[in-house]
Amino acid sequence: MTTKFHGVIPPVVTPLTTDRKLDVPSYERLINRLIEQGVNGLFVLGSSSEVAYLDDESRGRVLAEAKRINDGRVPLLAGVIDTETQRVISHIRQAEEIGVDAVVATAPFYAVTGLTEVENHFRALHEATSLPVFVYDIPICVHIKVPVDLMMKLGREGIIAGCKDSSGDDVSFRRLAMANRAAGSPLSLFTGHEVVVDGAYMSGADGVVPGLGNVDATNYVAMYKAYRKGDWETVRTEQDKAAALMEIVNAPQGVVGPAAGVGAFKTALQLLGVIETNTMSVPMPTLTGENVERVAEVLRRVGLLA
Repeated sequence: MTTKFHGVIPPVVTPLTTDRKLDVPSYERLINRLIEQGVNGLFVLGSSSEVAYLDDESRGRVLAEAKRINDGRVPLLAGVIDTETQRVISHIRQAEEIGVDAVVATAPFYAVTGLTEVENHFRALHEATSLPVFVYDIPICVHIKVPVDLMMKLGREGIIAGCKDSSGDDVSFRRLAMANRAAGSPLSLFTGHEVVVDGAYMSGADGVVPGLGNVDATNYVAMYKAYRKGDWETVRTEQDKAAALMEIVNAPQGVVGPAAGVGAFKTALQLLGVIETNTMSVPMPTLTGENVERVAEVLRRVGLLA
């Protein structure tokens, strides 16, 4: 059975003006374009949204504008990412007030954390809200991986609704999918690993949260539809197209992390005329000069840019 949360749910980038304010007209073009391309939901204030660089006021404005622009057309998931539980709950309160369909939280971080703290954290979030809570499993940023056994324990008890897996650990994801299926599928499972979505679908994923989908969601939408039909040849073909486009994140030189990945997404969107600037949040550098041309070359190679 298909749940409310399924399919292609891109983590929407946050277009900024040159003075680093939310560029609302660009945001409108981006969100409307994603919905027109057939996405099944929107994830706002995730890593691709530069959430770690936004203050609370900016988070609220980004989320409120996303809510207004979306206007109930697809489910809206809000990232409530912060270091510790009470801070996360304060973001949940903001998301509730704005009106979202689910919240997405990482394990707590900064303070030294073990599995007892992780479990207590998600139980506290569940107690604090009636909204579905999704685990954002991203150990590279929070320095702990939420293990399969704990994920399933929380899922069976209704503490969490699902998981966005950005661990890059495909073996663990397959184990999670198998355990979830054996338990009657209490969790909705999403991969955030853009270039191996086909493998995640073979494992039994419910969908994908692809940062690359900001640039072009059509491959991911076609892949998901083919998956639902059991058309694995089309799944493979569309994944290959997405993998070729994903080379934009490897094109920039002299930058690392989000400055390269999200920076490439924003640069591509600027080149495609969707957003006005590719400005990044402080302290990340914005791609310029040869790096912009390197991204443009990939776009031309895959046929997105003349």
